[in-house]
Amino acid sequence: MTDQPQDVFGGVDTHTDTHHAAVVDQLGRHLADAQFPTTNQGYCALLDWLRSHGTVRAVGVEGTGSYGTQLTRVLGAAGLTVFDINRPDRRIRHQQGKSDPIDAYAAA
Repeated sequence: MTDQPQDVFGGVDTHTDTHHAAVVDQLGRHLADAQFPTTNQGYCALLDWLRSHGTVRAVGVEGTGSYGTQLTRVLGAAGLTVFDINRPDRRIRHQQGKSDPIDAYAAA
């Protein structure tokens, strides 16, 4: 076994006041999820939290053109690759129920 950090991928379900982030490993296994405020301090905490789980290869963010705009800027400025993720189909979300952690893991 090596001491090298593992590759991880992040996903973020964005909202007005908070963002819910999740991190998965390269096999898609759920590692952790957490909620952060939509402030500059919150964006930096989210970035640090993602990096604490390994080498971040990419982050999927829902709503990079709306609620996730500033977070996308912060992640991009930190050198991360950010992908705009479409929100799940409303009909499916209604049938399965809305869940910030599920949406964040799906974005990852």
